[in-house]
Amino acid sequence: MRKILFAILAVFILTLFVYGIKLRVLDKQFNIVSPVPSFLSVLNNNQVSTLDLWRPVVESLFAPTAPQVTAKAVLVYDLTANKTLYSKEPLTKLPMASLTKIMTATIAIENKKADDRYLVKAEDLVGEESMGLTEGEVLTLNELLYGLMLSSGNDAAEVLARNYLPAGKAGPAGRKEFISAMNNKAMALGLENTNFTNPSGLEGDGDQYTTTQDLLVMTTYALQNEEFAEVVKTFRHDIPHTFEHKAFYLENSTNLISSYPGVKGVKIGYTPEAGHCIVTYLEYKGHELIGIILGSDNRRQEMKELLDYSLKSQGITPPPHE
Repeated sequence: MRKILFAILAVFILTLFVYGIKLRVLDKQFNIVSPVPSFLSVLNNNQVSTLDLWRPVVESLFAPTAPQVTAKAVLVYDLTANKTLYSKEPLTKLPMASLTKIMTATIAIENKKADDRYLVKAEDLVGEESMGLTEGEVLTLNELLYGLMLSSGNDAAEVLARNYLPAGKAGPAGRKEFISAMNNKAMALGLENTNFTNPSGLEGDGDQYTTTQDLLVMTTYALQNEEFAEVVKTFRHDIPHTFEHKAFYLENSTNLISSYPGVKGVKIGYTPEAGHCIVTYLEYKGHELIGIILGSDNRRQEMKELLDYSLKSQGITPPPHE
């Protein structure tokens, strides 16, 4: 009997040694929880029925290391689990560049013109990022939305703003009223730290800012609209020519759509003042995540790292990606 007990003890020590090596190799991602059971199942001859009872129980202790980012502010939120997964300066007011267009699209969709005709004028062609519009062309709201969100067209933003006519009203409106509507919607959504001074996000029109927390609410609200969600998840969209406008060939500048499986848009932005900004919507393994970065030196790589970290922190293996 003594020899049997010594043999069992030797197997136990050897097993711990082997597992210890594995644990060190795996950077302590696992830990022995209960190496010895509180009872032994024995046979009538008092011999241990199986050595399995002596094998250590191993549980995962893996906790991913949070990425270090250059971004001034970051927020990753799981809409499904209703919790924050990563946060850095969520209440800091910062310029948002073309992330402004999330609200621009929202106001335009909620106030679609009855005739769905949007005339392009010379003052709409403000330069920088452009859909490629020409003075005198007439487009539909949907066509302009693709130019606004895929190509980040400042010209599309200005056309939508200048053609603004509040839903249900017949009186004249325009760009100034459109910007007021953007700020009124922000207040209605409880966005206390957001202010708009133009529909495109270009600097120079005043103090335009937001926070990652406000952008989370803004984006979540916008994605509830099916037309918005459909537009921002599209990688390539071609608009055929008509007798009122030329053809447009549009590609989504938010390239995570093609490089990170499960990403469904939403928008990138850049100005020298704002730095590189991005809002990303991810659907993966039954979870819906929104990631927001403001003022980054490398928004796409940092967003990939943040999405990987956020999934791992919930026990989900991230998808293979570029």
